[in-house]
Amino acid sequence: MRSRIPGGRIVQKLYRPRYGPFAPHTALDGPVPEANGRDEIPVHNPANGEHLSTIVSASQDDVQSAVYTAHEVFRSGVWSRAPAAERAAVLSNLARDLEVRVPEFAKVETLQTGRAIREMKAQLGRLPEWLDYYASVLRTHTAYVAPTQGPLLNYVQRIPLGVVAQITPFNHPLLIALKKIVPALAAGNSVIVKPSELAPITVLEFAEMATAAGVPDGVLQVLPGYGRTVGKMLVSDPVIRKVDITAGTDTGRAIGQIVGANLAHYTAELGGKAPIVVFGDADVPSAVNGAAFACFVAAGQTCVSGTRLLVQDAVYDEFMDGFLKKVDGITRRIGNPLNPESTMGTVISLRQLERIEKTVRRGVGTVLAGGQRMAGPSPLDGYDLSQGAFFPPTVLADVPTEDDLWREEIFGPVVVVKRFSSEQEGIDLANGCKYGLGAGVWTHNLSRAHRVSAKIEAGLVWVNTHHRNDPSSPWGGMKESGIGRENGLEAFEACT
Repeated sequence: MRSRIPGGRIVQKLYRPRYGPFAPHTALDGPVPEANGRDEIPVHNPANGEHLSTIVSASQDDVQSAVYTAHEVFRSGVWSRAPAAERAAVLSNLARDLEVRVPEFAKVETLQTGRAIREMKAQLGRLPEWLDYYASVLRTHTAYVAPTQGPLLNYVQRIPLGVVAQITPFNHPLLIALKKIVPALAAGNSVIVKPSELAPITVLEFAEMATAAGVPDGVLQVLPGYGRTVGKMLVSDPVIRKVDITAGTDTGRAIGQIVGANLAHYTAELGGKAPIVVFGDADVPSAVNGAAFACFVAAGQTCVSGTRLLVQDAVYDEFMDGFLKKVDGITRRIGNPLNPESTMGTVISLRQLERIEKTVRRGVGTVLAGGQRMAGPSPLDGYDLSQGAFFPPTVLADVPTEDDLWREEIFGPVVVVKRFSSEQEGIDLANGCKYGLGAGVWTHNLSRAHRVSAKIEAGLVWVNTHHRNDPSSPWGGMKESGIGRENGLEAFEACT
């Protein structure tokens, strides 16, 4: 958005003061839409409480109109039956446009989530890869001839499903949205996204970019609002042929019942409680740095955050000495999230901060670091931490495996530490959880790395690293961590 200031200089604003649903039927509302009886949702910066933008929530009529339009556009064939090379060219163009806007999107992501700008620049800098990958899939993906008996030609062809509804979270607003949107678009579907009401700005901006890059009107729509209203109305519509969500496990179950009743396809990336297993033969300094990244990137607000740190007896004392020093260093370098030197940002809201603090301060276990809200000036840059939802890296020991700190997703920078003796005990502790999304193994023994990875009950197991993501690599969990996969050919084919 551009505006002119006295003297004739043009200033590029990062975001608008108001947004509404992005859909063909709302186009006449203009760039600063009025509520017209619809709910308004304020978006705030969790680092200081500053009001960023007002979001006009989608109404029931908006949802119905968006679904109808998406279905009609799908039936028209303007995108669904467009040649694969044509869809690939649009995605490639969009990738180049996104590259240009990564710096500004990174700043907006920091403002609306409170995450450190250094994290957002690194994360968003890779997003064009998802567009390029699925453009390449379209250019190279082939059908196949299935063997059969008799003088027959039996070939398999994949076709798009129809209208796909997607619900995305606040923690990685644009990354997770693109992980869902791009394969669905590549396959030829019409897509309707309900972004988190806490951080919807970049998803709305991206949808406008997509249309400018050549995605036909009505093929990609965004309906902001609350999950309990807009999200529920959207996934309940029987026209929807696939629902793809990232959410908590309870939400995933509730939506799954609705989707099942409509006999629609379903992908759900749900909760996690990732174990980090450090064996006695690990390189301890590397494991310390890797574990700190696993535990505290995004202030612990990812479904694969390292939340259960299991360390073998032989290196426990050495590891914990280094890890607690690392935690202290991270804590001292928390400041303004827009400061490139700041190591960790806020949690998403004061409400979430209070929930985390209440959970930690129940008196269960021994607090080795952190444990209460940060206040006062930052040692890094003097930023007033009292005005935001800053919670420090927190480490607890002596937590029973039956306690919620061990069993439930906290979604904050909180990790519980436990020592183990044998390899099997480490595996048993890692698997002693209802979730199974991500896990990390630290060892220099190649045989152990493969052996333990095969036994850990998680959809993703990293060895001597953590939280690595690539558009070509399937992403998803087992047990209560979800159904289906994002990324890779699996995500593309699941949209057909």
